This record gives sequence, structure tokens and C-alpha cells, in this order.
Amino acid sequence: MKLAVHFTPHGVAPTMIAGRPVLVIDLLRATTTMIAALAAGARAILPAASGEEALKLAQNLERDDVLLAGERRSERIPGFALGNSPLEMRPDVVAGKTLVMATTNGTPALLAAEPGRPVIIAAAVNFKAAAAAAWRAFEESGELTILCAGRERTFALEDAYAAGRFAEAIVPGKSRRGLELNDAAIAARELVRRYGTKWKVAVAASTAARELKERGCRADIAAATEPDTYDLVPIYVDRHVIIPGRG
Repeated sequence: MKLAVHFTPHGVAPTMIAGRPVLVIDLLRATTTMIAALAAGARAILPAASGEEALKLAQNLERDDVLLAGERRSERIPGFALGNSPLEMRPDVVAGKTLVMATTNGTPALLAAEPGRPVIIAAAVNFKAAAAAAWRAFEESGELTILCAGRERTFALEDAYAAGRFAEAIVPGKSRRGLELNDAAIAARELVRRYGTKWKVAVAASTAARELKERGCRADIAAATEPDTYDLVPIYVDRHVIIPGRG
């Protein structure tokens, strides 16, 4: 049994994860926002590597059914209907819509995870549900990769802490003999020992949280650190983030 954490998608080759379960985290804010959008009734989300790619993808969809969403350097992309805030994802705005979304870190991480099966979208807001889904996939496959979006190709404390929380939930303590952890998984679990189990404490210590506060986004941080707001587990399949079984 192998559990690996990667603190960024950089260096994660497709062959490392092809056909194997992957859990993707961008706590502040992309995966949190995606979960909130689908909970509010969005039909699907198409991740894009850039704003330019998002515009091209949107051109192939029915105009009335699509919304452009995303950010660069935490600011809404000019001309896009939505940014990257979970608080923007209201039913009156997104219900029945397909979102084409481009973010600095989160959507590139999802695109990097595309060869995985399944690719699970995770955050604090769906912690228990996503951890249960990841555990089932781990038991079936014998492997699991937890992929952090990171911060511009470098380490992000909030995502690494979240990876540790998921690793602990999936394989508590030393409960499984023969479990193989990579170095990043060991380090992520140590972060949980350092910060405990209060999401807000750990996330508040991160550079991303401090910068979001400076931009007036305290409410986004509060929403992203409220555990188990949603009992749903989106997956990324065929270039779409969806809720399995939803018509």
C-alpha cells in the first residue's frame, strides 16, 4: 500500500498517476470554489490552464449556459463573470450553468491530475466525504496520490496541511503495517501534529491567507476553513468536474 503526497504538480509525470486514484487540493481557493459551485447547482466545471484557454473553451459552448470564472494573482480576470470566491457561487448565479474556470494554481493542478482514476476534488468544506471516497479508492487500488496545487510551483502551507489531514483520515496514525509513505506524506502528517486539527489556525498561518486578508477576502478564508459544509465529492473526468450520478 502506497500513499504519496506532492506539494505541487511540478514534476508529477502522467505515468506516475495514470489509472490510479488522485485527490486534488487547492484550499485557497479553487477546489473550495468548485465544490461550492456544484453544491449551488452548477452543471459542471471545465478547468483551463489560462484565461485565454478558458475563452476558447467557452466559445464551443452554448452562450446562455456558460459562465467564465477565474483569477490571476487573486484578482478576477477582466471580462469574466466570476472570480475564484466560494461566496460568489450562489444558486441564483450558477444553477444549471457550466463554468469554464482558470486559476493561478488550482486548475493547472487538476489538468496535471487528468490521467488519474478517479480524480477526487477535495477541500476542508467536503473533508469527511472526500476522505471517505479517497479511502475507498485507496483500498481498491492499493495506492493514492494527494496532489497539492501549491503556490506558483512552490510549497503552500495550507495545501500541505490539508494533505496531512487527509492522509491522517485515510490511514490514521500507524494503523496499517507495510504502508509506504513518501517524504512529503511524512512531512504533511507532521504539519498536523504541529498545528492540530483546527483548520482555521493552520490556514491562517499561510502566506496565501495573509495575502487574501490584505485584499479584503477574509470571508473567503472563513468559508474555506469551515469543515464539512458539503456532503458531496466532485470528480474530474473527461475534462469536466462533475458530481457523479447527477443528471
